[in-house]
Amino acid sequence: MSQLASLILNPETMLSLLAAVAVFATIVTLAMPVLQKDELGSRMKSVAIEREKLRIQERARLAEQKKKGSLKNESGGFMHSMVEKLNLRKALADEKTFIKLTMAGYRKQSHIYVFLFFRVVLPILLALVATIYVFGISDMERPFMVRVLIVMVTAYAGFYAPNLFINNKVAKRQKSIRRAWPDALDLMLICVESGMSLEAALKKVSLEIGLQSPELAEEFTLTTAELSYLQERRQAHENLATRTGLEAVKSVSMALIQAERYGTPLGTALRALSQESRDQRMSEAEKKAAALPPKLTVPMIVFFLPILFAVILGPAIITVTETLK
Repeated sequence: MSQLASLILNPETMLSLLAAVAVFATIVTLAMPVLQKDELGSRMKSVAIEREKLRIQERARLAEQKKKGSLKNESGGFMHSMVEKLNLRKALADEKTFIKLTMAGYRKQSHIYVFLFFRVVLPILLALVATIYVFGISDMERPFMVRVLIVMVTAYAGFYAPNLFINNKVAKRQKSIRRAWPDALDLMLICVESGMSLEAALKKVSLEIGLQSPELAEEFTLTTAELSYLQERRQAHENLATRTGLEAVKSVSMALIQAERYGTPLGTALRALSQESRDQRMSEAEKKAAALPPKLTVPMIVFFLPILFAVILGPAIITVTETLK
């Protein structure tokens, strides 16, 4: 043991061991790149497999929705036959009509037939009811032309009532999407910067944002499905902007298209657009708060001031009347 210890502690032996370790480390360092397996191909293959699984799942979900009739081209029965016989699609519908119905959330082919059917039938029904009321039930002492004018105005209102209904649905849908859009962009930014693909990010955001805005969750789900089966991904982004009709969504769609076409960083664009949408939402809230005092002026004059005068002058009037008695 003493000889072994003296041999190990010998400076020449220590230098030899250090030299051997250094040579071994050098050989391992030089040989590692040669012996290491190329994992890039396997990683890309796994990504492709996961992407294909996602596409298969979305296609299966879309097929299930078609079976249920959510996106099915339904005939519409009596309404469909009436619209086709009268050729109302060419007379009353154009591309803007289809876009408006899509923005309102009505994507079935049967919805256009229902819309056109009520645009024709509702004026006739309201005109008939107005005629019975004006000329039969009511004791309206008006000239004949005035009664005819009332019936015509009622029929005109019935003709444009479906448009007002659709515009109201579009406004409510856009309001819901506009309120949840900045939060959805923040969630999408987190998902993209964490390494998720765009389809996975949209799917995740649609699940998270569903409680706040079901309309926006529906649009993201539909966009994910379109990204899976459309030949051009650009078309899916453009369809999202068309279905919502909001400038903020159009800006994000253009950013997504440019990011896929030119390879620009998507996180920077999403962060800027998210801040812009949040500032726009705050400015709209400030505008509503600034418009509140003028709107409260008339209710205060009509409802508050008479009560205030009654409370202040009531005791004095009672005292004066008792004194005069």
